[in-house]
Amino acid sequence: MHDLLKRASLPLLALVLALPINANAQSSKTVPQSQMEMQLSFAPLVKQTAGAVVNVYAEKTIRRQSPFAGDPFFEQFFGQQMPNRTEKQSSLGSGVIIEANGTIVTNNHVIEGADDIKIALSDGREFPCKVVLKDDRLDLAVLRVDTKETFPALPIGNSDAVEVGDLVLAIGNPFGVGQTVTSGIVSALARNQVVKNEFGFFIQTDASINPGNSGGALMNMKGELIGINTAIFSRGGGSNGIGFAIPANLVKVFLAAADAGVKTFERPYVGATFDAVTSDVADALGLGKARGAIVVKVTEDGPAAKAGLKAGEVITAVDGVSVEHPDALLYRLTTAGLGKAVDLAVIDNGKEEHLSITLGKAPETTPRDQRTIDGRSPFTGAVIENLSPRVADELRMTSESTGVVVAELKDGSIAAQLGFQPKDIIVSVNGAEVKTTKELAAMAAKDPSFWRVEIERDGQRIRQFFR
Repeated sequence: MHDLLKRASLPLLALVLALPINANAQSSKTVPQSQMEMQLSFAPLVKQTAGAVVNVYAEKTIRRQSPFAGDPFFEQFFGQQMPNRTEKQSSLGSGVIIEANGTIVTNNHVIEGADDIKIALSDGREFPCKVVLKDDRLDLAVLRVDTKETFPALPIGNSDAVEVGDLVLAIGNPFGVGQTVTSGIVSALARNQVVKNEFGFFIQTDASINPGNSGGALMNMKGELIGINTAIFSRGGGSNGIGFAIPANLVKVFLAAADAGVKTFERPYVGATFDAVTSDVADALGLGKARGAIVVKVTEDGPAAKAGLKAGEVITAVDGVSVEHPDALLYRLTTAGLGKAVDLAVIDNGKEEHLSITLGKAPETTPRDQRTIDGRSPFTGAVIENLSPRVADELRMTSESTGVVVAELKDGSIAAQLGFQPKDIIVSVNGAEVKTTKELAAMAAKDPSFWRVEIERDGQRIRQFFR
């Protein structure tokens, strides 16, 4: 190796030819055949596309309570109203212009809670922008610049055409040092369980992605957006060669919803719950390998029930595309789009059959009725709603839940002090079943000397007693 380093001044082609080459590899791989091939570069592609990747600056005001609030000594001199401090927090990320009118896609976590958002182009110009649509589960946000100027835009590619081993470029602003381009390959597809409580279907790449790259572009060799960089696998905060991007096909659906003017992104409602297929389950069902989504429960009169789907069956593909796990199933249904009919490949008793299911919005099976409980009861200060598949989806709950749910709690309220939590389902009060918000409001208006309340929290029944 020392001798080889000494010969570093030799022409590159001579060095390559001097190295031993495996006979099998020689048949499929070749050395550069010309000076032009040795000068191949990503530079033309970067020049063509880099202008569509922007820096995103998000700023929010934080109010901090004085540490002396409530202290009688200081309140004697400064009065009851202790001065509170306000400070501004800034976050830095990246974004991609995907429409020439100044429509930008970034990660939701880059702009979450921001009071002021602006973007900076690669040429240094800055523009204020507003949030058009955001969703914390998908970790996507669409921003728009209010100007008549035309911007360079990055075309959106077909992320389903991406294969492991494809060359990719990642463009963003890591660590706030300025626009940076890194190269790599697609390491894996359909990755799930990457970020807790988030949508689980990612493209994995070894292109260096670091803090600040969030919201930036993962691009193929055609100059098309194939993913939005969103997360890294790191113990020290830097790139370890494992980065994750949200597939472009999901970005397309989200962008279409934003362009349609919707305020909340809605996923299709299936009316069933699913679980992963383990190796034991695969052996018991006679499957070749552990893949797919097994049906755990089917909601009566829901789309899945009407399509003939039954508990215990395994969904292995949607419209002919293989499904690796339940998150992949949700991804395929979401990217298919609301109002579409999809074909499900289902394994039942070792035999494959096909079912058609129409994708629609989650229904309000019980009319929506939000109320805030006041007066004197354990529920005072609780904002309650009738549960339905639509409300359950909004609150990130399982769709088969029914009854009355605590949507939120007023700060410092009696209900909050007594330990009630958002998403608590009020099952019964003093032995009487609670079915609607109207019933609970009537019960709360009474003044018994003793309260016996049963709630459901994270699938567990809890009984509480109050006087």
